[in-house]
Amino acid sequence: MRVRITLAVLAAALVFSVGVSAQQPQQPQQPPAPPPAPETNGTPPIRQNVSLVDILFTVLNRQNKIVADLNKENFRVFDDNAEQEIRFFNRQTDLPLRVGLLLDTSNSIRDRLQFEQEAAIDFLYNVIRREKDQAFLMTIDDEPEMIQSFTGDLDKLRDIISKQRAGGGTALYDAIYQGCEQLIKLAPAVGNPETDLRRVLVVISDGDDNLSRHSRGEALEAAQRAGIVIYTISTSINWILTDQEAAQADPSNRKYLKDEGDKVLQQFSDESGGRAFFPYHVDDLSQSFAYIGTELRSQYSLAYVPTRAPDGKFHKIRIEVNTKGLQVRARKGYFATPVGASAAEAR
Repeated sequence: MRVRITLAVLAAALVFSVGVSAQQPQQPQQPPAPPPAPETNGTPPIRQNVSLVDILFTVLNRQNKIVADLNKENFRVFDDNAEQEIRFFNRQTDLPLRVGLLLDTSNSIRDRLQFEQEAAIDFLYNVIRREKDQAFLMTIDDEPEMIQSFTGDLDKLRDIISKQRAGGGTALYDAIYQGCEQLIKLAPAVGNPETDLRRVLVVISDGDDNLSRHSRGEALEAAQRAGIVIYTISTSINWILTDQEAAQADPSNRKYLKDEGDKVLQQFSDESGGRAFFPYHVDDLSQSFAYIGTELRSQYSLAYVPTRAPDGKFHKIRIEVNTKGLQVRARKGYFATPVGASAAEAR
């Protein structure tokens, strides 16, 4: 009898032990520790996450003609005056364009609205190629408004531009900021010509701003972070100081005195690597637009990894070419965003 009781107790204990074990959550297995990173001749290996600084630039000769046949060996790049190693280099030609067209429709340009519309349409038909390039239209008044998202239908864009009317204040900086956000969504992969796009903002305005929530510096920073080139077309004619009839008949008779709005437009173009135009007639722009189209498809790109750690600050870029008589036009600098930030911020 005592033996039977003992066996029964042991059996019950065994069942209880198995039941408790089945209810216990299984402990996850720890992954094996990764092997130590190899050293190469005493030099630490390149890390996978690096902050590439990529730059698009144009080279011009003394006649302001595009030079498109140079090689990596022709260039040196400096980051805050410290020379950097060029990791990637490409001659980028015939890339698809994605253009943000910002049209000022505020009260301040009411008398020049027709000029703006004609200039915008002329730009589209001179620069945008059907079935390859695309553009969107954003108007600038009390606040930016996306009137037409990206499309390659030039006739559709033309009709929409022609229907715009002037009125309200001017939120220019907000429009540039939001235009950059739209283009950032199309960020290309560095050094991959099959996915690279040329991203451009074209701003047609008098340069005034009286309603933006973003500052001029914030708008410019957005363009610099994303590497977006800005071309500006001024609607102002205050710079004509000579007799207007003579100036209209012969552009060489014109003298220039830029007002504050013109200087704002010039700054956006200069700092982003674009160009600013101060025309009187739309006819003055036709050749310039054709030149822009050629320029955007005849650029170089290079990329490097800065030798110092990302600090979130603005750093100046300088590209030198080793051939006399040539000049480089590129953005003036970038913000060194730490690794792990978004792709848009890292540019």
